[in-house]
Amino acid sequence: MISDWIAPAERIQKLPPYVFARLDELKAKAREQGLDLIDLGMGNPDGATPQPVIEAAIKALQNPANHGYPPFEGTANFRQAITNWYRRRYGVDLDPDSEVLPLLGSKEGLAHLAIAYINPGDLILVPSPAYPAHFRGPIIAGGKVHSLILKPENDWLIDLAAIPDSIAQQAKILYFNYPSNPTAATAPREFFEEIVAFARKYEILLVHDLCYAELAFDGYQPTSLLEIEGAKDIGVEFHTLSKTYNMAGWRVGFVVGNRHIIQGLRTLKTNLDYGIFAALQTAAETALQLSDDYLHEVQERYRTRRDFLIQGLAELGWNLSKTKATMYLWVPCPVGMSSTEFALKVLQQTGVVVTPGNAFGVAGEGYVRISLIAECDRLGEALHRLKQANIRFH
Repeated sequence: MISDWIAPAERIQKLPPYVFARLDELKAKAREQGLDLIDLGMGNPDGATPQPVIEAAIKALQNPANHGYPPFEGTANFRQAITNWYRRRYGVDLDPDSEVLPLLGSKEGLAHLAIAYINPGDLILVPSPAYPAHFRGPIIAGGKVHSLILKPENDWLIDLAAIPDSIAQQAKILYFNYPSNPTAATAPREFFEEIVAFARKYEILLVHDLCYAELAFDGYQPTSLLEIEGAKDIGVEFHTLSKTYNMAGWRVGFVVGNRHIIQGLRTLKTNLDYGIFAALQTAAETALQLSDDYLHEVQERYRTRRDFLIQGLAELGWNLSKTKATMYLWVPCPVGMSSTEFALKVLQQTGVVVTPGNAFGVAGEGYVRISLIAECDRLGEALHRLKQANIRFH
C-alpha cells in the first residue's frame, strides 16, 4: 500500500472529478444488479468500422515492415492522405511535411498541445460548456482558465464582444469547437471570420476542434477554420477518425495548420510517444479515401436517430430544435433538478445512461447530453422506459 505522504502532483489534484469515470462506476453497479442498460452517455459510436478499413488493417498487420517504430511525424502516406482529404472536403491546401501531424486520437493531441504551449499562470480562454480536454489540458499544464460562458439565447456561440479587453490582451490560447460537443451548436462562416480577426488583433493562438464536421445533416456543411484567410497564421485544427469512421478504439486523429505550432507539439510528442502503429495508419488512409456514399450513409443514420428521438422527447414535454450536426442532443433538465440529480434519477429508474451537463463545465449545469449511439429500436425502448417512469420535462 502506498503511504499517505506519496501524494499526486498538484496538477492532478487541481483537476475536477471526471464525471465519465464516475458514470462508469455507476453503470458497473447497475449491471451487477441485472439492469439492462441503454448507454447513451459517451460519444462512442456503435457499429463496426467499415470493412475496407478492417481489411486494410489486416493486410498491413501481415507486413513485417510495419512492426517497428513508426516515424515520429507519422508515415508520409498517411500525411498525404490527410492533405488530400482536406483539399477534397474544404478546399484547403496543406503541406504534408510540415502542416500535418497524426495523433493518438485528438484528445491526446489537444491535451499535449496545452503542455507544449502553456506556462504556469498563462491565461487560456475556453468556452463553457466544452469538451473536457479543452479545459483539462490547460489545467494540467498549469494555465489559468477563463471560462467564456455560452448561452442558449446566443445559440451557444462565443460572444467575442463580451470578452473584456484586459482579458483578451492577456490571453495566450483560445480553444473552441463547432459543430459543438456537447451542445451540438453550429457556427456560421461569419463567426469564423470574426474569431480569426479577434485572434490576430490580440495575438492569440486559436485551437479549433473539428471532430464532428462530417456528422452534418439536411445539407448543412460545417466550416473549417483553415478556410478563413489568415487562420493558418495563428491557428491549428484537430480532427479524429473516431466518429465518422467508427474508429474510436483505434485511436487515430490528426492536427493541421500552422507549421510552427505543429512543430512545438511534435517536439513534445517525440519525448512522450512513438506515434501511431504504422498498420493503423495504413488503415486510416483507407478510411479517408472512402467514397462520399459511405459518408452519406453515416449522416443518414444519425439524422434518422435525431428525428426519432426529438419526436419521442416532444411527447414527454421537451421541445428541441433539430440539430444541424454532431451525434448529440443537448437536453434541459426538469425545473428544480441539477444535471447530476437528473442523470442519476434516469439511470436508477430506467437504466438509461445520459451525461450530466456539469461534466462539460459550470455552464453545462441544467442540461444533460444524450448520444445518438443506438438504433431506433433501442432509442424507442429508452423513451418507453422514461414514459413508464413518468420522467418528463415540466
